[in-house]
Amino acid sequence: MPYRLSTAVEERVGNRDKFGDDYKALLARLVAERRRRGLTQWDIARAMGEDQSQVSKLERRERRLDIIDFVRYCRALDVAPGEWLDTTLASLRGDTTE
Repeated sequence: MPYRLSTAVEERVGNRDKFGDDYKALLARLVAERRRRGLTQWDIARAMGEDQSQVSKLERRERRLDIIDFVRYCRALDVAPGEWLDTTLASLRGDTTE
């Protein structure tokens, strides 16, 4: 059996966290919104033009969410990507005026 690093170690590149807290928070909000709307990974994948396995990998942080995937995921949720990003960044800063 090949040696496998723990998930925490695999997510690190050198001394830098491959998935920072802001990234994790953004992804967690997307997943929470998907679930709140009663959508499955399959629903999101179909709307994104991807396989369900790719959405699963995004959500489990086995594949990094790039800007194109972010826009497609937001559209699958029927939310405006720019507004979603603005509100996520505001909540991360603790800004409640948005």
